Amino acid sequence: MIPIIPAGSDKPAPAAQVSPADNQQLWLKPGQISLPGSPPLSLYVHVPWCVRKCPYCDFNSHAAPGKQDSHDIPEDAYLDALRADLEQSLPLVWGRPVHTVFIGGGTPSLLSAAGMDRLLSDIRALLPLDADAEITMEANPGTFEAERFASYRASGINRLSIGIQSFNDQHLQSLGRIHGEREARAAIDIALTHFDNVNLDLMYALPGQSVEQCLRDLEAALSYGTTHLSLYHLTLEPNTLFAKFPPALPDEDLAYEMQDIIEARTAQAGYRHYETSAYAKPHREAKHNLNYWRFGDYLGIGAGAHGKLSFPHRVVRQMRHKHPATYMQQAMAGNAVQEAHDVAASDLPFEFMLNALRLTDGVPASSFHDYTGLPLHTIGKQLAAAEKKGLLEADPTMIKPTELGRRFLNDLQEMFLKD
Repeated sequence: MIPIIPAGSDKPAPAAQVSPADNQQLWLKPGQISLPGSPPLSLYVHVPWCVRKCPYCDFNSHAAPGKQDSHDIPEDAYLDALRADLEQSLPLVWGRPVHTVFIGGGTPSLLSAAGMDRLLSDIRALLPLDADAEITMEANPGTFEAERFASYRASGINRLSIGIQSFNDQHLQSLGRIHGEREARAAIDIALTHFDNVNLDLMYALPGQSVEQCLRDLEAALSYGTTHLSLYHLTLEPNTLFAKFPPALPDEDLAYEMQDIIEARTAQAGYRHYETSAYAKPHREAKHNLNYWRFGDYLGIGAGAHGKLSFPHRVVRQMRHKHPATYMQQAMAGNAVQEAHDVAASDLPFEFMLNALRLTDGVPASSFHDYTGLPLHTIGKQLAAAEKKGLLEADPTMIKPTELGRRFLNDLQEMFLKD
């Protein structure tokens, strides 16, 4: 059952039974914009279970029943639902090649080797996946087994993203992580044995963290020479345990000092700061995430997964049912999508800029029209004002933040909110 939300409306219309094929015809009807073509397409797959819900996490994740070494997740039933969801979605993406796949969560590394192999086989059978597609899986250091990760690689996973967060046992405990430094280091060793494209997730400005402790975490990560680092400032998100019981965090000046050290040290180590929280060795940027930031399209399947799909006269956002049991039931009944709506033409400029301005190199100015269907002069006044404040480069061919613009990114992004 898909609630269809008319363009420009803020509230869902009453739910109506719409088949995927009929839904495609609906989206192909004339709308508020005119896109010259389709953006690149990615696939996101959500695995909603984790060993334990972390107090800072606002993702759609649910603690898996069972002990740390034995989790009773309904793997077969969930994989059935994912395939059904993907099959129902095919009319919306007919003929479009898929350039990247990202399997996130939750903790996808809770899937068995056979389960991951089945998932990737289903994806290949149903979608025109590029021969050299980047296929990323998130992994928790507390769930690493060498044999299983060798099987993941053999099944087609070619990029691993490991949620280290810190190498400090005290900080890991405060973050509610199920692993310690020893497990983190063992996980990286196993990953590098089987994968040549590995990202490490780290967080800074942690409860009670000093600049020296932040630097020690960073040096530990750099010592492995992985292709990519994601370095996130801890934020207190709504509807999390940390939001309800906020820990004492480093003040803003201390957090800025940590950020400055991170930028200087990663550059010295040969990593390029190409996006707000992302650092990569040459030519090893995360292709999947780059597609998000460039306002590309992505089909999202799995419990609570979000998607963005472009049609000739509209951009559509979807959300799947969030609770795993509800999602599985609805997906098998042909109703995996809980909400689907047009992005109002007046909202597209901000949504585009919200993503594009995160990129150090920015985006070609022409991509604004290519991906929103709107002429660049739609945001002409805001571009000029941002340039005058020194937040954007004065380059008519590029939309690119200056160093000042990157430092005050929120202020720059807010300039493109509709009045």
